[in-house]
Amino acid sequence: MRRAFVIPLLLAILAGPLAMPSSANSMSSQAGALSVTPMADGFRTPWSVGFLPDGSFLVTEREGRLWRVTPQGQRHQITGLPEIRVGGQGGLLDLLVPRDFDRTGEIIFSFAKPQGAGEGTAMAIARLSDDRMRLENLRLMFEMAPGSSGGQHFGGRIVEAPDGALFLTIGDRGNRDSAQDLRSHNGTVVRINRDGSVPSDNPFVTTPGALPEIFSFGHRNPQGATLDGDGNLWLNEHGARGGDEVNLVRAGVNYGWPVIAYGVHYSGAPIGEGTAKEGMAQPALYWDPSMAPSGMVIYTGDLWPAWQGQMFVGSLKFDYIARLDGDPLRGTPMSQAERISSRETARVRDIRQAPDGSLWFISEQRGTIYRVTP
Repeated sequence: MRRAFVIPLLLAILAGPLAMPSSANSMSSQAGALSVTPMADGFRTPWSVGFLPDGSFLVTEREGRLWRVTPQGQRHQITGLPEIRVGGQGGLLDLLVPRDFDRTGEIIFSFAKPQGAGEGTAMAIARLSDDRMRLENLRLMFEMAPGSSGGQHFGGRIVEAPDGALFLTIGDRGNRDSAQDLRSHNGTVVRINRDGSVPSDNPFVTTPGALPEIFSFGHRNPQGATLDGDGNLWLNEHGARGGDEVNLVRAGVNYGWPVIAYGVHYSGAPIGEGTAKEGMAQPALYWDPSMAPSGMVIYTGDLWPAWQGQMFVGSLKFDYIARLDGDPLRGTPMSQAERISSRETARVRDIRQAPDGSLWFISEQRGTIYRVTP
């Protein structure tokens, strides 16, 4: 009896993460008690989650693995990924299930692509096979130039715009001054078409010497991005010691890093020229001390009517989900309305709204995907 139990258990552990819909725990919020249910466990540095129309979901691991978890709780590792440079903050990063997945079967993902001795943030597209076990017709859509070594500040969040174009966030890769250089993708948000081409209305298409994919620049390390109900792009980005930001992203705008910032270097030395400079955008909100923001979503579901239009941001440093209130576009300053936390919100890497209006988040530290409902 004992041996019959141990062998299947060992095989399950060796196979990878365990799908484990189980009893829910409770988490308090200003909207009332929240039910938090683990949906799958045992991941190693999970980074992103995406929902498929059949009720299954996909999970990326930074270590370079892609998983599918079925509605019945079975999980399968998907093969066919490109070569990925895993190290430091780099690896397999974000995942997007486009709006037309039912028709095309395609998914889009970001990753650290080997580039000689270094690596750079890249984005690829592939078709998920009919049996949902492998990637087919893999195509590289974009890779940053010139790339660098160092293993930090990849950014990597992907957002599908209302017109089908794709935004990809890229960090400064630890080279601060490059975020002000339009000849480099470092510290930018890029915008490309689904086929990898450059939209003709990108802001720097006709600027001599500028890389045409650049949509905005002057970013440090944007690790969360989402659209609001009007199709505007918002992102959050890491400061140094203090100065994490939420920014409304506009075409051609300079967001200031490293010339202006609401923080100091890790050494305590001042950054740049202060907190403001003509021609550089101010954040909609900043945190000091830093909370290390990551995944973010603007809620549009019906489960919490009072939360519609509000932003939720995961904290990697202080283990909570921030609910942000206010609408700067309509004259109401943005502020952090509450911190939603429990033992489950340990290093919140990603947060998404599921098709049924529930909120899902990844606890990187616990290696678990959670679903939140009223």
